[in-house]
Amino acid sequence: MAKFAVFVDLENCGAKEATLASIIEKVKMRGDILLGRVYGYTDRFSDLKQILLSNTFSVVPSIRYGYAQKNNADIQLVVDALEVAYTNPLIDSFCIVSGDSDYMPLVGRLKAMGKYVLGISRSEAASNIFINACNEFQFLESMGSRPAPQAKAHKKQKGAPASAEEMDLAALNKLLCEVLEEQADTDEMYASELKGVLMRLRPDFNEKTYGCATFYKLLQKLAAKFGDMKVTNSNFNVMVSLAAKADTGDEEEAHLTRENWREAFAAQLAAYKEGGFDRINPSILKADILTTYPDFSERAIGFKRFSDVMKQLEKEGMVRVEMDEENTMMLKLL
Repeated sequence: MAKFAVFVDLENCGAKEATLASIIEKVKMRGDILLGRVYGYTDRFSDLKQILLSNTFSVVPSIRYGYAQKNNADIQLVVDALEVAYTNPLIDSFCIVSGDSDYMPLVGRLKAMGKYVLGISRSEAASNIFINACNEFQFLESMGSRPAPQAKAHKKQKGAPASAEEMDLAALNKLLCEVLEEQADTDEMYASELKGVLMRLRPDFNEKTYGCATFYKLLQKLAAKFGDMKVTNSNFNVMVSLAAKADTGDEEEAHLTRENWREAFAAQLAAYKEGGFDRINPSILKADILTTYPDFSERAIGFKRFSDVMKQLEKEGMVRVEMDEENTMMLKLL
């Protein structure tokens, strides 16, 4: 199991509570967080106190003086990360939440010491040099919740409203599926390993809360109710994997057409704005649209290229197309 140290540049991540929670959750899916620090903390980030304290993060305050304020925080982060790397042998993995290319030498030194480096950043602030230097990199925009397809949302509205217990089960099922999706090296997990990850994410978890005597019975209950997971028991080894799409029982699939594509893109852009993002990379927008609508193609909605879709969104006042310092197209959310 990986043992992480997490270093967060608050200015880079936008300092939103939900965003910081997503970062911490993403790291916990990969291992334990033994140490966490945030940089650039001021009183305007006081709404982060609960999540910082509950995850035992320490803060490095921001003292504004002169023009080198940002550089001071960057240098402090580098010094602290190297100190941890040299003095704490328990930590074998580092998460750097910043996309600044100035951190590339730090990443290189950590990798030379045999450390695993996970980089996380907003696409607006992510440097290609930093991205390529990391062992793994995640864009913050891709870590937030995605709007559900309209067809599926309509399907859920039929019948009686869901009870609190059903909503709790749905939330748990969604979380377990996200954990399974993060397992890049294998298609399945031992149930005991899955529960270990769940306990890191939700320390107060107890299967008895859901009316099940064992975690295995809870998994069977979730698999039967939602059809998103497949649970097998062979020689007392319980294995869990994501169910094939054909096994999920979804009869109504959502598709993008010339009539509804604007609403789908508007909903996705609104989700980014709600997450505190001002600019995004078009490739992230396309990836999220494809996640929700796997059969999406530009020609199906009347365009030749995705850049043509961006130009149409700009004409309709949803975004403004800009170029960053590395001559990469960015979308300013309006």
